[in-house]
Amino acid sequence: MSSLARGLAILQAFDARGHALSVSQASIATGIPRAAARRCLYTLEALGFMTNHLGHYSLRPKVLTLGFSHLSSLPLATAAQPLLNRCRDRLRESCSLGVLDGSDVFYLARAETIRIMSVSLYVGTRLPAYCTSMGRVLLAHLSDAALEVYMSRTQLVPRTSKALTSTAELRAVLGTVRRLGYAIVDRELELGLRSIAVPVFDRAGCVVASLNAGTSAVRVTLKELTQRLLPELRRSAADLQSAL
Repeated sequence: MSSLARGLAILQAFDARGHALSVSQASIATGIPRAAARRCLYTLEALGFMTNHLGHYSLRPKVLTLGFSHLSSLPLATAAQPLLNRCRDRLRESCSLGVLDGSDVFYLARAETIRIMSVSLYVGTRLPAYCTSMGRVLLAHLSDAALEVYMSRTQLVPRTSKALTSTAELRAVLGTVRRLGYAIVDRELELGLRSIAVPVFDRAGCVVASLNAGTSAVRVTLKELTQRLLPELRRSAADLQSAL
């Protein structure tokens, strides 16, 4: 099923590379030969998943049918959504639920207020785990063996001047996160952004997800993250645990 694999690779390239790709760009991004990339793009266009404007292809809304409905109906996402909505309304901050998927934190549910990042966040968004508050919570609760595998495969690429740059720093931070029971990322993902996250446990005591709130670094201080946002996040995480 190489054709199916190539088509899926083309679709994933759009998530990582931007809104529109030419045939050459799609070929380079995926490693698929140019002629095969052209056939994939043409087929996806014919099926209604792509649109072509002057030789540059972009995704159409139909692509959401491939996974959004399924993600939104997962038990964890279904249970979390009303709790995220409540948390957002009480804090007046955007709140999200994420799980670890490979080296990324994967957004499973979200309740948004105003947009405070230059990049839109939505169900299905992926971000590097090492520079996000939800990701650090999830990494901090991995087994020693799983964390070693993650560290060996991950290159820390600083996104801002505030970001961690070494695995030694990350290990130290993860130890603190595990000890305190929450993670704060202060302007490491984006300069104007602060976020705080807590773990979500199942009834067996295993961490299955992370819940966070993201806010403006100008508007909300670090002290306010722990004094005002943290108690509400912990309350919502506990309620979600009870609902699982």
